[in-house]
Amino acid sequence: MDYKGFGFKAGLEIHQQIESHKLFCFCPSLVNDDHEPDIFFERKLRAAAGETGIIDKAAQYEMNKEKLYKYEACSTSSCLVEFDEEPPHPVNMHALHVALEVSLLLHGKIVDEIHFMRKTVVDGSNVSGFQRTALIATDGYIETSKGKVAIPTICLEEEAAKKVEAHEHVVQFRLDRLGVALVEIATDATIQDPEHAKETASLLGMILRSTGKVKRGIGTIRQDVNVSIAGHPRVEIKGFQELRSMPKVIEEELKRQIAEKNGVAHVRKANVDGTSTFLRPMPGAARMYPETDIPVISVSKEMIDSIILPELLDKKALRYEKEYDLPCDLARMLVADDIDFSSYLKFEHIEKKFLAHVLVNTPKEIQKRYNLDASVLTDMQYREVFAYLDQGLISKEAVLDILVEILQGKKIDIHRYKTVDDKTLEKELKVLVQENKGAPMNALMGEAMKKYRGKVDGQKIMELLKKLTS
Repeated sequence: MDYKGFGFKAGLEIHQQIESHKLFCFCPSLVNDDHEPDIFFERKLRAAAGETGIIDKAAQYEMNKEKLYKYEACSTSSCLVEFDEEPPHPVNMHALHVALEVSLLLHGKIVDEIHFMRKTVVDGSNVSGFQRTALIATDGYIETSKGKVAIPTICLEEEAAKKVEAHEHVVQFRLDRLGVALVEIATDATIQDPEHAKETASLLGMILRSTGKVKRGIGTIRQDVNVSIAGHPRVEIKGFQELRSMPKVIEEELKRQIAEKNGVAHVRKANVDGTSTFLRPMPGAARMYPETDIPVISVSKEMIDSIILPELLDKKALRYEKEYDLPCDLARMLVADDIDFSSYLKFEHIEKKFLAHVLVNTPKEIQKRYNLDASVLTDMQYREVFAYLDQGLISKEAVLDILVEILQGKKIDIHRYKTVDDKTLEKELKVLVQENKGAPMNALMGEAMKKYRGKVDGQKIMELLKKLTS
């Protein structure tokens, strides 16, 4: 598709949850609280006028639906702040520092004072009828394969409630995630095509994960895409299920806009099949007004100087690749799986590539071959097995077997895996070859492995058998 010819414009909004307690209270940030809800209440919401003195049209649209909103909550993860029965507590300073750190990583210009605002939201996802948000930095950017993408704003805000079910006049919400701290990153509209949008979102996700201070997993990060072509207003698409679906959804939206003669600015929801459906009119500046319950926060030089920027994950993967002679894909998987590889380097007699292979690929092999969840293995258990290997008490082949036995809850008898010295091995293999004269190599190897599996490196056995049969 000729994106430039159609006057294609696209920008992203990334919303990333921070690993900390909630933004305006000390409730834990449990995106999915396992407890049964023990608090229930109902609300009807109305839109307040913004600073301009008028009610935002998107808020008016939601209010006109006259819906009843039902809320359920767990006392383990929500309090009076989430119920809008108590003013917000002082802002979570750890979350604020994370937002500042992200701003610096994105080359943003941090504001001198942080002012929280209220953003009118009356679709029920915020009990109060508004979302608290604050501008942290402006004029940032990231480098992509197609040049710089500008980042006009970086904000700190609170997460919305989770919709449980919806009917014609009643919507049910759960408050586990309401109030969780979010970093919001908005790019400009210089993204050049759908694949470039995916690349930009991926790079922003990598930078956020590099802090080590954001949540991981499904539902902890959301990407919204703003799309338009020449002669058409901006359309915002929300609710991407996964990053790889982004190009298809954007392409389908372009086809829809090309076929549409009279476009109206609005918000759409991304569907699993790549299409999208209308949600509501596009909100504007009228939905913002000052939050008077939260004091202004001055950003001091000391506050900025105290931030130590982390090594970006892409650079860490490249460093692993060069310093430890690891294949590119293995180095990237170590980083993607958030494995602290450097902490395993004390095992000096184990090849670095083998260490990385065990940490990245062995859990998948265990899942496939034995249907066991290797994600429950602890660092201590890995280190224990690596220590046996480092001391020469077991062979590399024994590592997987021992990890499987740990997962099966068996008591580990290290003597079962005791290695055989080279002299003894060659002597015993010589007898095996003599007793099976004329046998093919595969048969000899099979017999040898029955006896030495987990005790001797298979490659060593193969080399000795070739020597003895030549």
